[in-house]
Amino acid sequence: MPETEPAADLDAQARRMDPERWLSSRFIADPQARADVVAIYAFDYELARAPKVASNALMGEIRLTWWREVLDEVYEGRPVRHHPTAQALAAAIGRRGLPRGPLETMIDARYRELDPAPMNLADALEWARGTGGAAAVCAARVLDADADAAKVERGGEAWAIGRLMGTAGLEGADARKALSEALAASDGLSVAAFPAIAHATLARGRAKGRRPSELEMRWRLFWAVLRGRA
Repeated sequence: MPETEPAADLDAQARRMDPERWLSSRFIADPQARADVVAIYAFDYELARAPKVASNALMGEIRLTWWREVLDEVYEGRPVRHHPTAQALAAAIGRRGLPRGPLETMIDARYRELDPAPMNLADALEWARGTGGAAAVCAARVLDADADAAKVERGGEAWAIGRLMGTAGLEGADARKALSEALAASDGLSVAAFPAIAHATLARGRAKGRRPSELEMRWRLFWAVLRGRA
């Protein structure tokens, strides 16, 4: 069955705005599962935008509350507002029986971005678990309901730590150690669930400020999937 137009639009958005996780999702063979994972990444993208486009912290909170209300609608069985990402996320939750907890965690983590104070290492690791980690847990649930959630969370956390180190000034031996530990803790994930964290293989390069070409990313992700480890 061909993708619906909204699903195709979200996929195109992910390719533009979230290329690393989009490339990981190409290793998901089932088109519907791939679309459901992309819906989770689209949700994360909308949450990430909230602090960036808001004119002040209060407006950022309002935007995040809007998405919490979307979850209320989904989990209470009420009509879901007509937003492409909200509709796609609701459909994925319904098909896969996604628990609300990790999705709430993704929202909660973004409140830290409304605080202008720099993150210390503890803040950064908590943020990485709540954003990349929780999104990976949701994605893995789509792919393999029995996947080890702790391993998945650490893989997603590693990816997010690498991005913080490469773009937000997180640095130092402790940060490098945290990244290595998160990557090591993600080992042993099931083959089916692995595309949920395959992008973590790019974390060390990102931590050094490298921005690989799409061709290099494709090759490194292919090799990670082949080995089954980030």
